[in-house]
Amino acid sequence: MGSTVKSQKSNIWAPISDIANMVETGTETALSQVNKALERIEALDPEYRVVISICRDRAIERAKTIDAIIKNGKSAGRLAGVPFIAKDNFLVFGAETTAGSNILKGFTAPYQSSAIEKLESEGAICVAKANLDAFAHGSSTENSDFFTTKNPYDKTRVPGGSSGGSAASIALEMVPFALGTDTGGSIRLPASYCGVVGYKPTYGIVSRSGVVAMASSTDVIGPFARNVDDASIVLDVMAGKDNLDSTMIDREISYLPSLDSIKGKKIGIISEYFDEGLDSKVKVNIIDAIEKLKKAGAIIEEVSLPSLPLALAVYYVIVPAEVSSNLSRYDGQRYGFSDKTAKNLDESYELARSKGFGAEAKRRIMIGTHVLSSGYYDAYYKKAQTVRTKIVQEFAGAFKKYDFLVGPTAPNIAFKIGENISDPLAMYLTDIMTVAVNLAGIPAISLPCGTVDNMPVGIQFMANQKNDQALLGLAKAFEGLSS
Repeated sequence: MGSTVKSQKSNIWAPISDIANMVETGTETALSQVNKALERIEALDPEYRVVISICRDRAIERAKTIDAIIKNGKSAGRLAGVPFIAKDNFLVFGAETTAGSNILKGFTAPYQSSAIEKLESEGAICVAKANLDAFAHGSSTENSDFFTTKNPYDKTRVPGGSSGGSAASIALEMVPFALGTDTGGSIRLPASYCGVVGYKPTYGIVSRSGVVAMASSTDVIGPFARNVDDASIVLDVMAGKDNLDSTMIDREISYLPSLDSIKGKKIGIISEYFDEGLDSKVKVNIIDAIEKLKKAGAIIEEVSLPSLPLALAVYYVIVPAEVSSNLSRYDGQRYGFSDKTAKNLDESYELARSKGFGAEAKRRIMIGTHVLSSGYYDAYYKKAQTVRTKIVQEFAGAFKKYDFLVGPTAPNIAFKIGENISDPLAMYLTDIMTVAVNLAGIPAISLPCGTVDNMPVGIQFMANQKNDQALLGLAKAFEGLSS
């Protein structure tokens, strides 16, 4: 095993609400918090390769502005002086936005994403942009066009993906929270592999405006944090309607956890997630965690969702179709990489895309274009959408009987760097327990629930659409049982 800094939990960062309170009352300064984050990044990033770029100058400037606001007797917000890291597919001022791809290298955002704007309006400060699989296509960060991030528990293993840099930044305690995107598990999978909290909210409660699109019907923005309370505060700040995103839905009054007791809550164990594909040691951890819920008074029963075995196939038809559409804008003409040696327009398109896109982006474009093409649309895409509807219906039926559903986040612990890179199917199979949630648009959270061979294991809780507050309440209660 490679050397690691994750031998035990430490208390480098106070809870987010405490940091903001200390900054607001003058016990700490925003500048001191930003400098602490920058020092952590500079000390650890050369070893773990977590960030693509650092927003140093802008972060320091914002920290000084926040400190001045507070000195003048005004409030800087609920996240005053709290530093964070954003996945590099968020448009953010102060650094390039590359989405981990060569085709966007050098691109400077003309505006910020709505999620970043909402966080900044409450005093949060973005200090860096995290590494990811290019355009969020992957489960390991090995598809980044720049470098592979290393797992904080074992540098020979991946951190998961596509939001691997964001998850690793929390495990390494570079910042109190980080942002990721989850199209088919890209928050929950790295949260499981890195032993942190990763939250995928209901589709449509956080604006996607200003975030580089992967698959528009499943993309969701969510937080990584060290605990459920911190993740909840971040979600509460980001959630709410935005005129720049037409897919938004009404938010709940609050996303701060609210659950009086686990006792009497009905929780369904998804039987399809416990078949032969689940690592036996991971299974033991999950069963032990579920037993804690049972001892706390939860009513635990098995539930079957018969269409779940088809979810991965459905996902890898629908999502590449949307990817092929969303990536068509990167043509070397308006922004992004453009090959100056091209002799005509056709050659310009060809060279920009062949040189700018990595292997996985090309693979998904080809799959997506194929399933949408004449003669194959009915056979693949239309059929996949039909099964997607069935999956949505099965989840809805389960939630008529159960308050929550539970299962593993991933079938295994983090795999070795290079182990799956030449086998796309093996890589895709790591998402087998997360993609259905995105197809159904429901909220889900991954929480640490033990270790296997000194590597973290994540348990996944799910709730019905728009029941995010209740889900976060269950997650906090489970956190209390596990502490």
